[in-house]
Amino acid sequence: MPISRVFPVWRGVGASNGGGGGGWSPGWSWGRCLRWEPAGFDSPVWLVLCRGGHARLREVCQRGSGAIRLSTDMLRMKLPELFEIHQIPKVFREESIISGYRHPQSSVRDCLLSSFQMNNETINIWTHFLPTWYFVWRFSLLCSTMNFLTDSYTWPLLVYMVVISIYPFTSSCAHTFSTMSPESRHICYFFDYGALSLYSLGCAIGYAAYIMPDSLVNSWLHQYFVPIAIGNSLFCTSLSCYSRFLELQFPQRSKVLRTGAFIFPFIFDTTPLLYKLLLCLGGSCGSSEAYLCYHLLFAFLTCFLFTAHLPERLAPGRFDYFGHSHQLFHISAVMGTHYQMEGLLADMASRRAWLLAHGAMPSFLGTIGALVLSVLLNVGIIGIFSAPLLWNLRRGSNQPHTTQSERKEQ
Repeated sequence: MPISRVFPVWRGVGASNGGGGGGWSPGWSWGRCLRWEPAGFDSPVWLVLCRGGHARLREVCQRGSGAIRLSTDMLRMKLPELFEIHQIPKVFREESIISGYRHPQSSVRDCLLSSFQMNNETINIWTHFLPTWYFVWRFSLLCSTMNFLTDSYTWPLLVYMVVISIYPFTSSCAHTFSTMSPESRHICYFFDYGALSLYSLGCAIGYAAYIMPDSLVNSWLHQYFVPIAIGNSLFCTSLSCYSRFLELQFPQRSKVLRTGAFIFPFIFDTTPLLYKLLLCLGGSCGSSEAYLCYHLLFAFLTCFLFTAHLPERLAPGRFDYFGHSHQLFHISAVMGTHYQMEGLLADMASRRAWLLAHGAMPSFLGTIGALVLSVLLNVGIIGIFSAPLLWNLRRGSNQPHTTQSERKEQ
């Protein structure tokens, strides 16, 4: 329908309308347009409508009522049921956590809904999901001020910012989807461990480029620091993934192996940092040293929380939903990463002239190339450990479902 048949259009003074004095659009008749019609509401509301306007208003109201019904249905959506520790299989149980467990065979929809429901994993999910976007925001700010494409001096920072944006997001996803099945739980945490091992590599690349003390620049340790860190990341992923297969029969041995898998790369990466801080004690310390001291403090706190299971060990059941060690572990890890990032940025800016003057220019193979190679190798390791689990999952889907009592014994 032409616009002029719906609403009148004023052509202006002098517009040709047969009389030369201007006027409304041709063929327009106010007598045909103006109508008094009931709007169809319960209350006595009357509207002045043009041709077809009432039908269009009715269509809009119908669409609006459909949207309201959709919102109402979403509000009535039932949240997943929660369980006690004795109601779920052993593989899903956490030490000193008594209640708030999700169904051990949750669907993807239930896993997503559970992130908006208070259970014993909710804070774990959000304490790493929200920091992900903080690091992404900081990364975007750096992209607007630095030339990561052509300035090779910024490539170690590029690698570091990528990995600190990946590891909390991977951890959040692992905690979200870890209750779909026992096999899915293991695979989710395989990727979590792989992301943490890549984080250790990103730290090593950043330390080698910006933190390495002056006396160690161009030394044997400096030249082979990144290749050794690649090997450490593969060792970390392999050992931590293997530890999950020992979790049910040998829980203490599994915990020791997993803890050692992450402590060993951390000790290696921190060697130049500790040496730099020792040198700093004999002279003046800058802002970067202060940031890195805070980073070490939170790193040791993170390790303590991961191994001690405090405070829930002192009062089982009291910290199921809020305040247990894994939540504090997440917060401490993020805070440590924040201070580490600030320390790297401070040293990167203050030492650029000296490092470039002494030929310490980062290479593509030692930064981006090392990350890509490590990603491929770590994904291969995760695939090797996941293959038997996927086979069991596929074989189990072709067999009759086990009873509830049988699942509890798994």
